[in-house]
Amino acid sequence: MWYQSVRASDEVTAVKSESRKQRYVRKEGSCDVVFRHVPEEWLLFVTDIFTTLVEIRWRVMFLIFALSYILSWLFFGIVFWVIALANGDVQDPKTAPCVYEVRSFTAAFLFSLETQTTIGYGTRGMSENCAVAIVAVTIQDVVSCFIDTFVIGIAVAKMASARKRAQTVGFSSCAVINLRDGHLCLSWRVGDFRRHHLVEGTARAQIVRSTVHATGKVDVTYEDLLLQQPDIVLVTPTTLCHRIRAGSPLYGMSPAQLRHSDLEVVVSFTYTDDSTGTLHQTRTSYTPEDILWGHVFQEMIRAGRRRYTVDYFLFNQTAKVLLPELSAEAYQLNKRPSPRSRRPNDVRPAGEGDQKRPIMLAPPDAIRPEMSC
Repeated sequence: MWYQSVRASDEVTAVKSESRKQRYVRKEGSCDVVFRHVPEEWLLFVTDIFTTLVEIRWRVMFLIFALSYILSWLFFGIVFWVIALANGDVQDPKTAPCVYEVRSFTAAFLFSLETQTTIGYGTRGMSENCAVAIVAVTIQDVVSCFIDTFVIGIAVAKMASARKRAQTVGFSSCAVINLRDGHLCLSWRVGDFRRHHLVEGTARAQIVRSTVHATGKVDVTYEDLLLQQPDIVLVTPTTLCHRIRAGSPLYGMSPAQLRHSDLEVVVSFTYTDDSTGTLHQTRTSYTPEDILWGHVFQEMIRAGRRRYTVDYFLFNQTAKVLLPELSAEAYQLNKRPSPRSRRPNDVRPAGEGDQKRPIMLAPPDAIRPEMSC
């Protein structure tokens, strides 16, 4: 077998310079779709406020985290200052105060902060003279517990987000088409980049076509690709394979037709992380520019004496192999022996009667060897 080692990114970049297609799903897995004029959009975000806050960016989360505490301290500081004004603690220091050592707005703000954070320096404290102040402190304690639970829960949910875990399970930057067991196959790689986290999941692939009409209407169609082994245990990087045979959307496509087609292969891997038990999904897409005809992935797993070694430097590298520039349908037709290729002595001559003669087939050197990857 003849092959030449190349980088997949080099050929992909060269082909992309010739044509570029708008992706339906980006390489990192996000959908290149923008929603507009959603009915009651803001109401939907407010109704599901927890999910909305989990999906926002970290800098916005830190701002909300700080403002939730500062505004609550400020609000209850104003409440205690108004109580002190109504009770006359600010005008007459000799009166029995509602809150000890609170005779200004600054002191009221510090008392609110100390109450909510349970600091308790010992100079400011509640008295039994004002029931309103006691009710305000009780409400502030309840609000403080609610804020702590809400903010900490959102922070933990963001750190344990499925999107972050999905970034550690990735696909190869390109897909390849080569021969496997006498059939043309479309293949790509998936691997888990974390150590000591074995996951089991199901892979899926679809061909997405988007047709834009002259009127501006866009039709999006989906066709499933049958995978040979969709259920895998992702211990080491695995090559997923779709055999291009009758019934496959790629069966009648030659390399030239594939390069000029508008299809997009969207692949996904849905799995459960055994450390958290959370369901995750990683996805990407391959346009015709990302599909390399006549390439195979280089071997990246080596068996040692005690353990297997996986070299992720070779995760996206491919090697060129000899492959006919034919569609899978034409390739299968060329493999079938033609009746005209038989020699005259292959047919039993007339007049032999019941005498049986062995049928002589073409010699082995007349059969074209079958290429494999």
